[in-house]
Amino acid sequence: MKQYEAELVLDAQAKLGEGPSWDERTQELLWVDIEGFKLHRYNPATGEDQAIDVGEHIGAVVPYTEDEVIAALFSGFYRIHLQTGEKVAIHDPEEGRPGNRFNDGKCDPYGRFIAGTMSLSDEKKAGALYSMDTSGNVRLLLSEVSTSNGLAWSADRRLFYYIDTPTLTIRAFDYNIEDGSIENARVIANIDDADGFPDGMTIDEEGMLWVARWGGRRVSRIDPATGEVVAEVQVDADNVTSCVFGGANLDELYITTARGEREPNDGTLDGGVFRVRPGVKGTRTVAYNLGQPVNW
Repeated sequence: MKQYEAELVLDAQAKLGEGPSWDERTQELLWVDIEGFKLHRYNPATGEDQAIDVGEHIGAVVPYTEDEVIAALFSGFYRIHLQTGEKVAIHDPEEGRPGNRFNDGKCDPYGRFIAGTMSLSDEKKAGALYSMDTSGNVRLLLSEVSTSNGLAWSADRRLFYYIDTPTLTIRAFDYNIEDGSIENARVIANIDDADGFPDGMTIDEEGMLWVARWGGRRVSRIDPATGEVVAEVQVDADNVTSCVFGGANLDELYITTARGEREPNDGTLDGGVFRVRPGVKGTRTVAYNLGQPVNW
């Protein structure tokens, strides 16, 4: 099995770093600190990281326009202006469920924003998975979700991969790219929690899944055809939360982590953003405003 070691690129000390995406227009990493209520923009060329306080939990962010992003906040889906921090509400699919928050999300190959929720008190099956189309209409994809996490799509757009962390599985669904519906769920990988719980996820150009392992200090490269771990990235942080491919050639894997309630500057790298070049390219982050399929 191939082994890689990630390097720290940003000592962010995030309480709960998550939801990363790569903006190819600006060559910046968008990511969030869920518990810190912050939206971040990290520029690898300059090392600068801009943080915007959004005033509530923020579970994920995706590119939108030159000046705005789309984010899943505690109170629903929003447009956020990157310069002013102004928030414009789009829709709150869980207006009547104040005990939940959004946790992870990204756009499908058509440009729909797919994001899921979880209970703030760890109540089982209290969350759900939603799809917001490019007109702002929201539909329910899955109910009775415990901790909605990693998402990825196959290159032919026919398969949707999904992680609900406590199930310790990766499921595949048949995906209808025309209307964004899912069906025919099946388990394609069982995860050993001894190496960490399955968290955020991305996919490379070879169709392999890269899965962050909460509590496992690693990212695992998993073959969806066999469910086997075929490579691993060691990360110098206890709780690894998510990952996304970035860089000009999409050959850099950026990794988010969490430090929780640990004291700041305690000598650990927990809560930092890491990077590794694993020798394979990833797939593009899709922006929300496309409205038509993209070619990977």
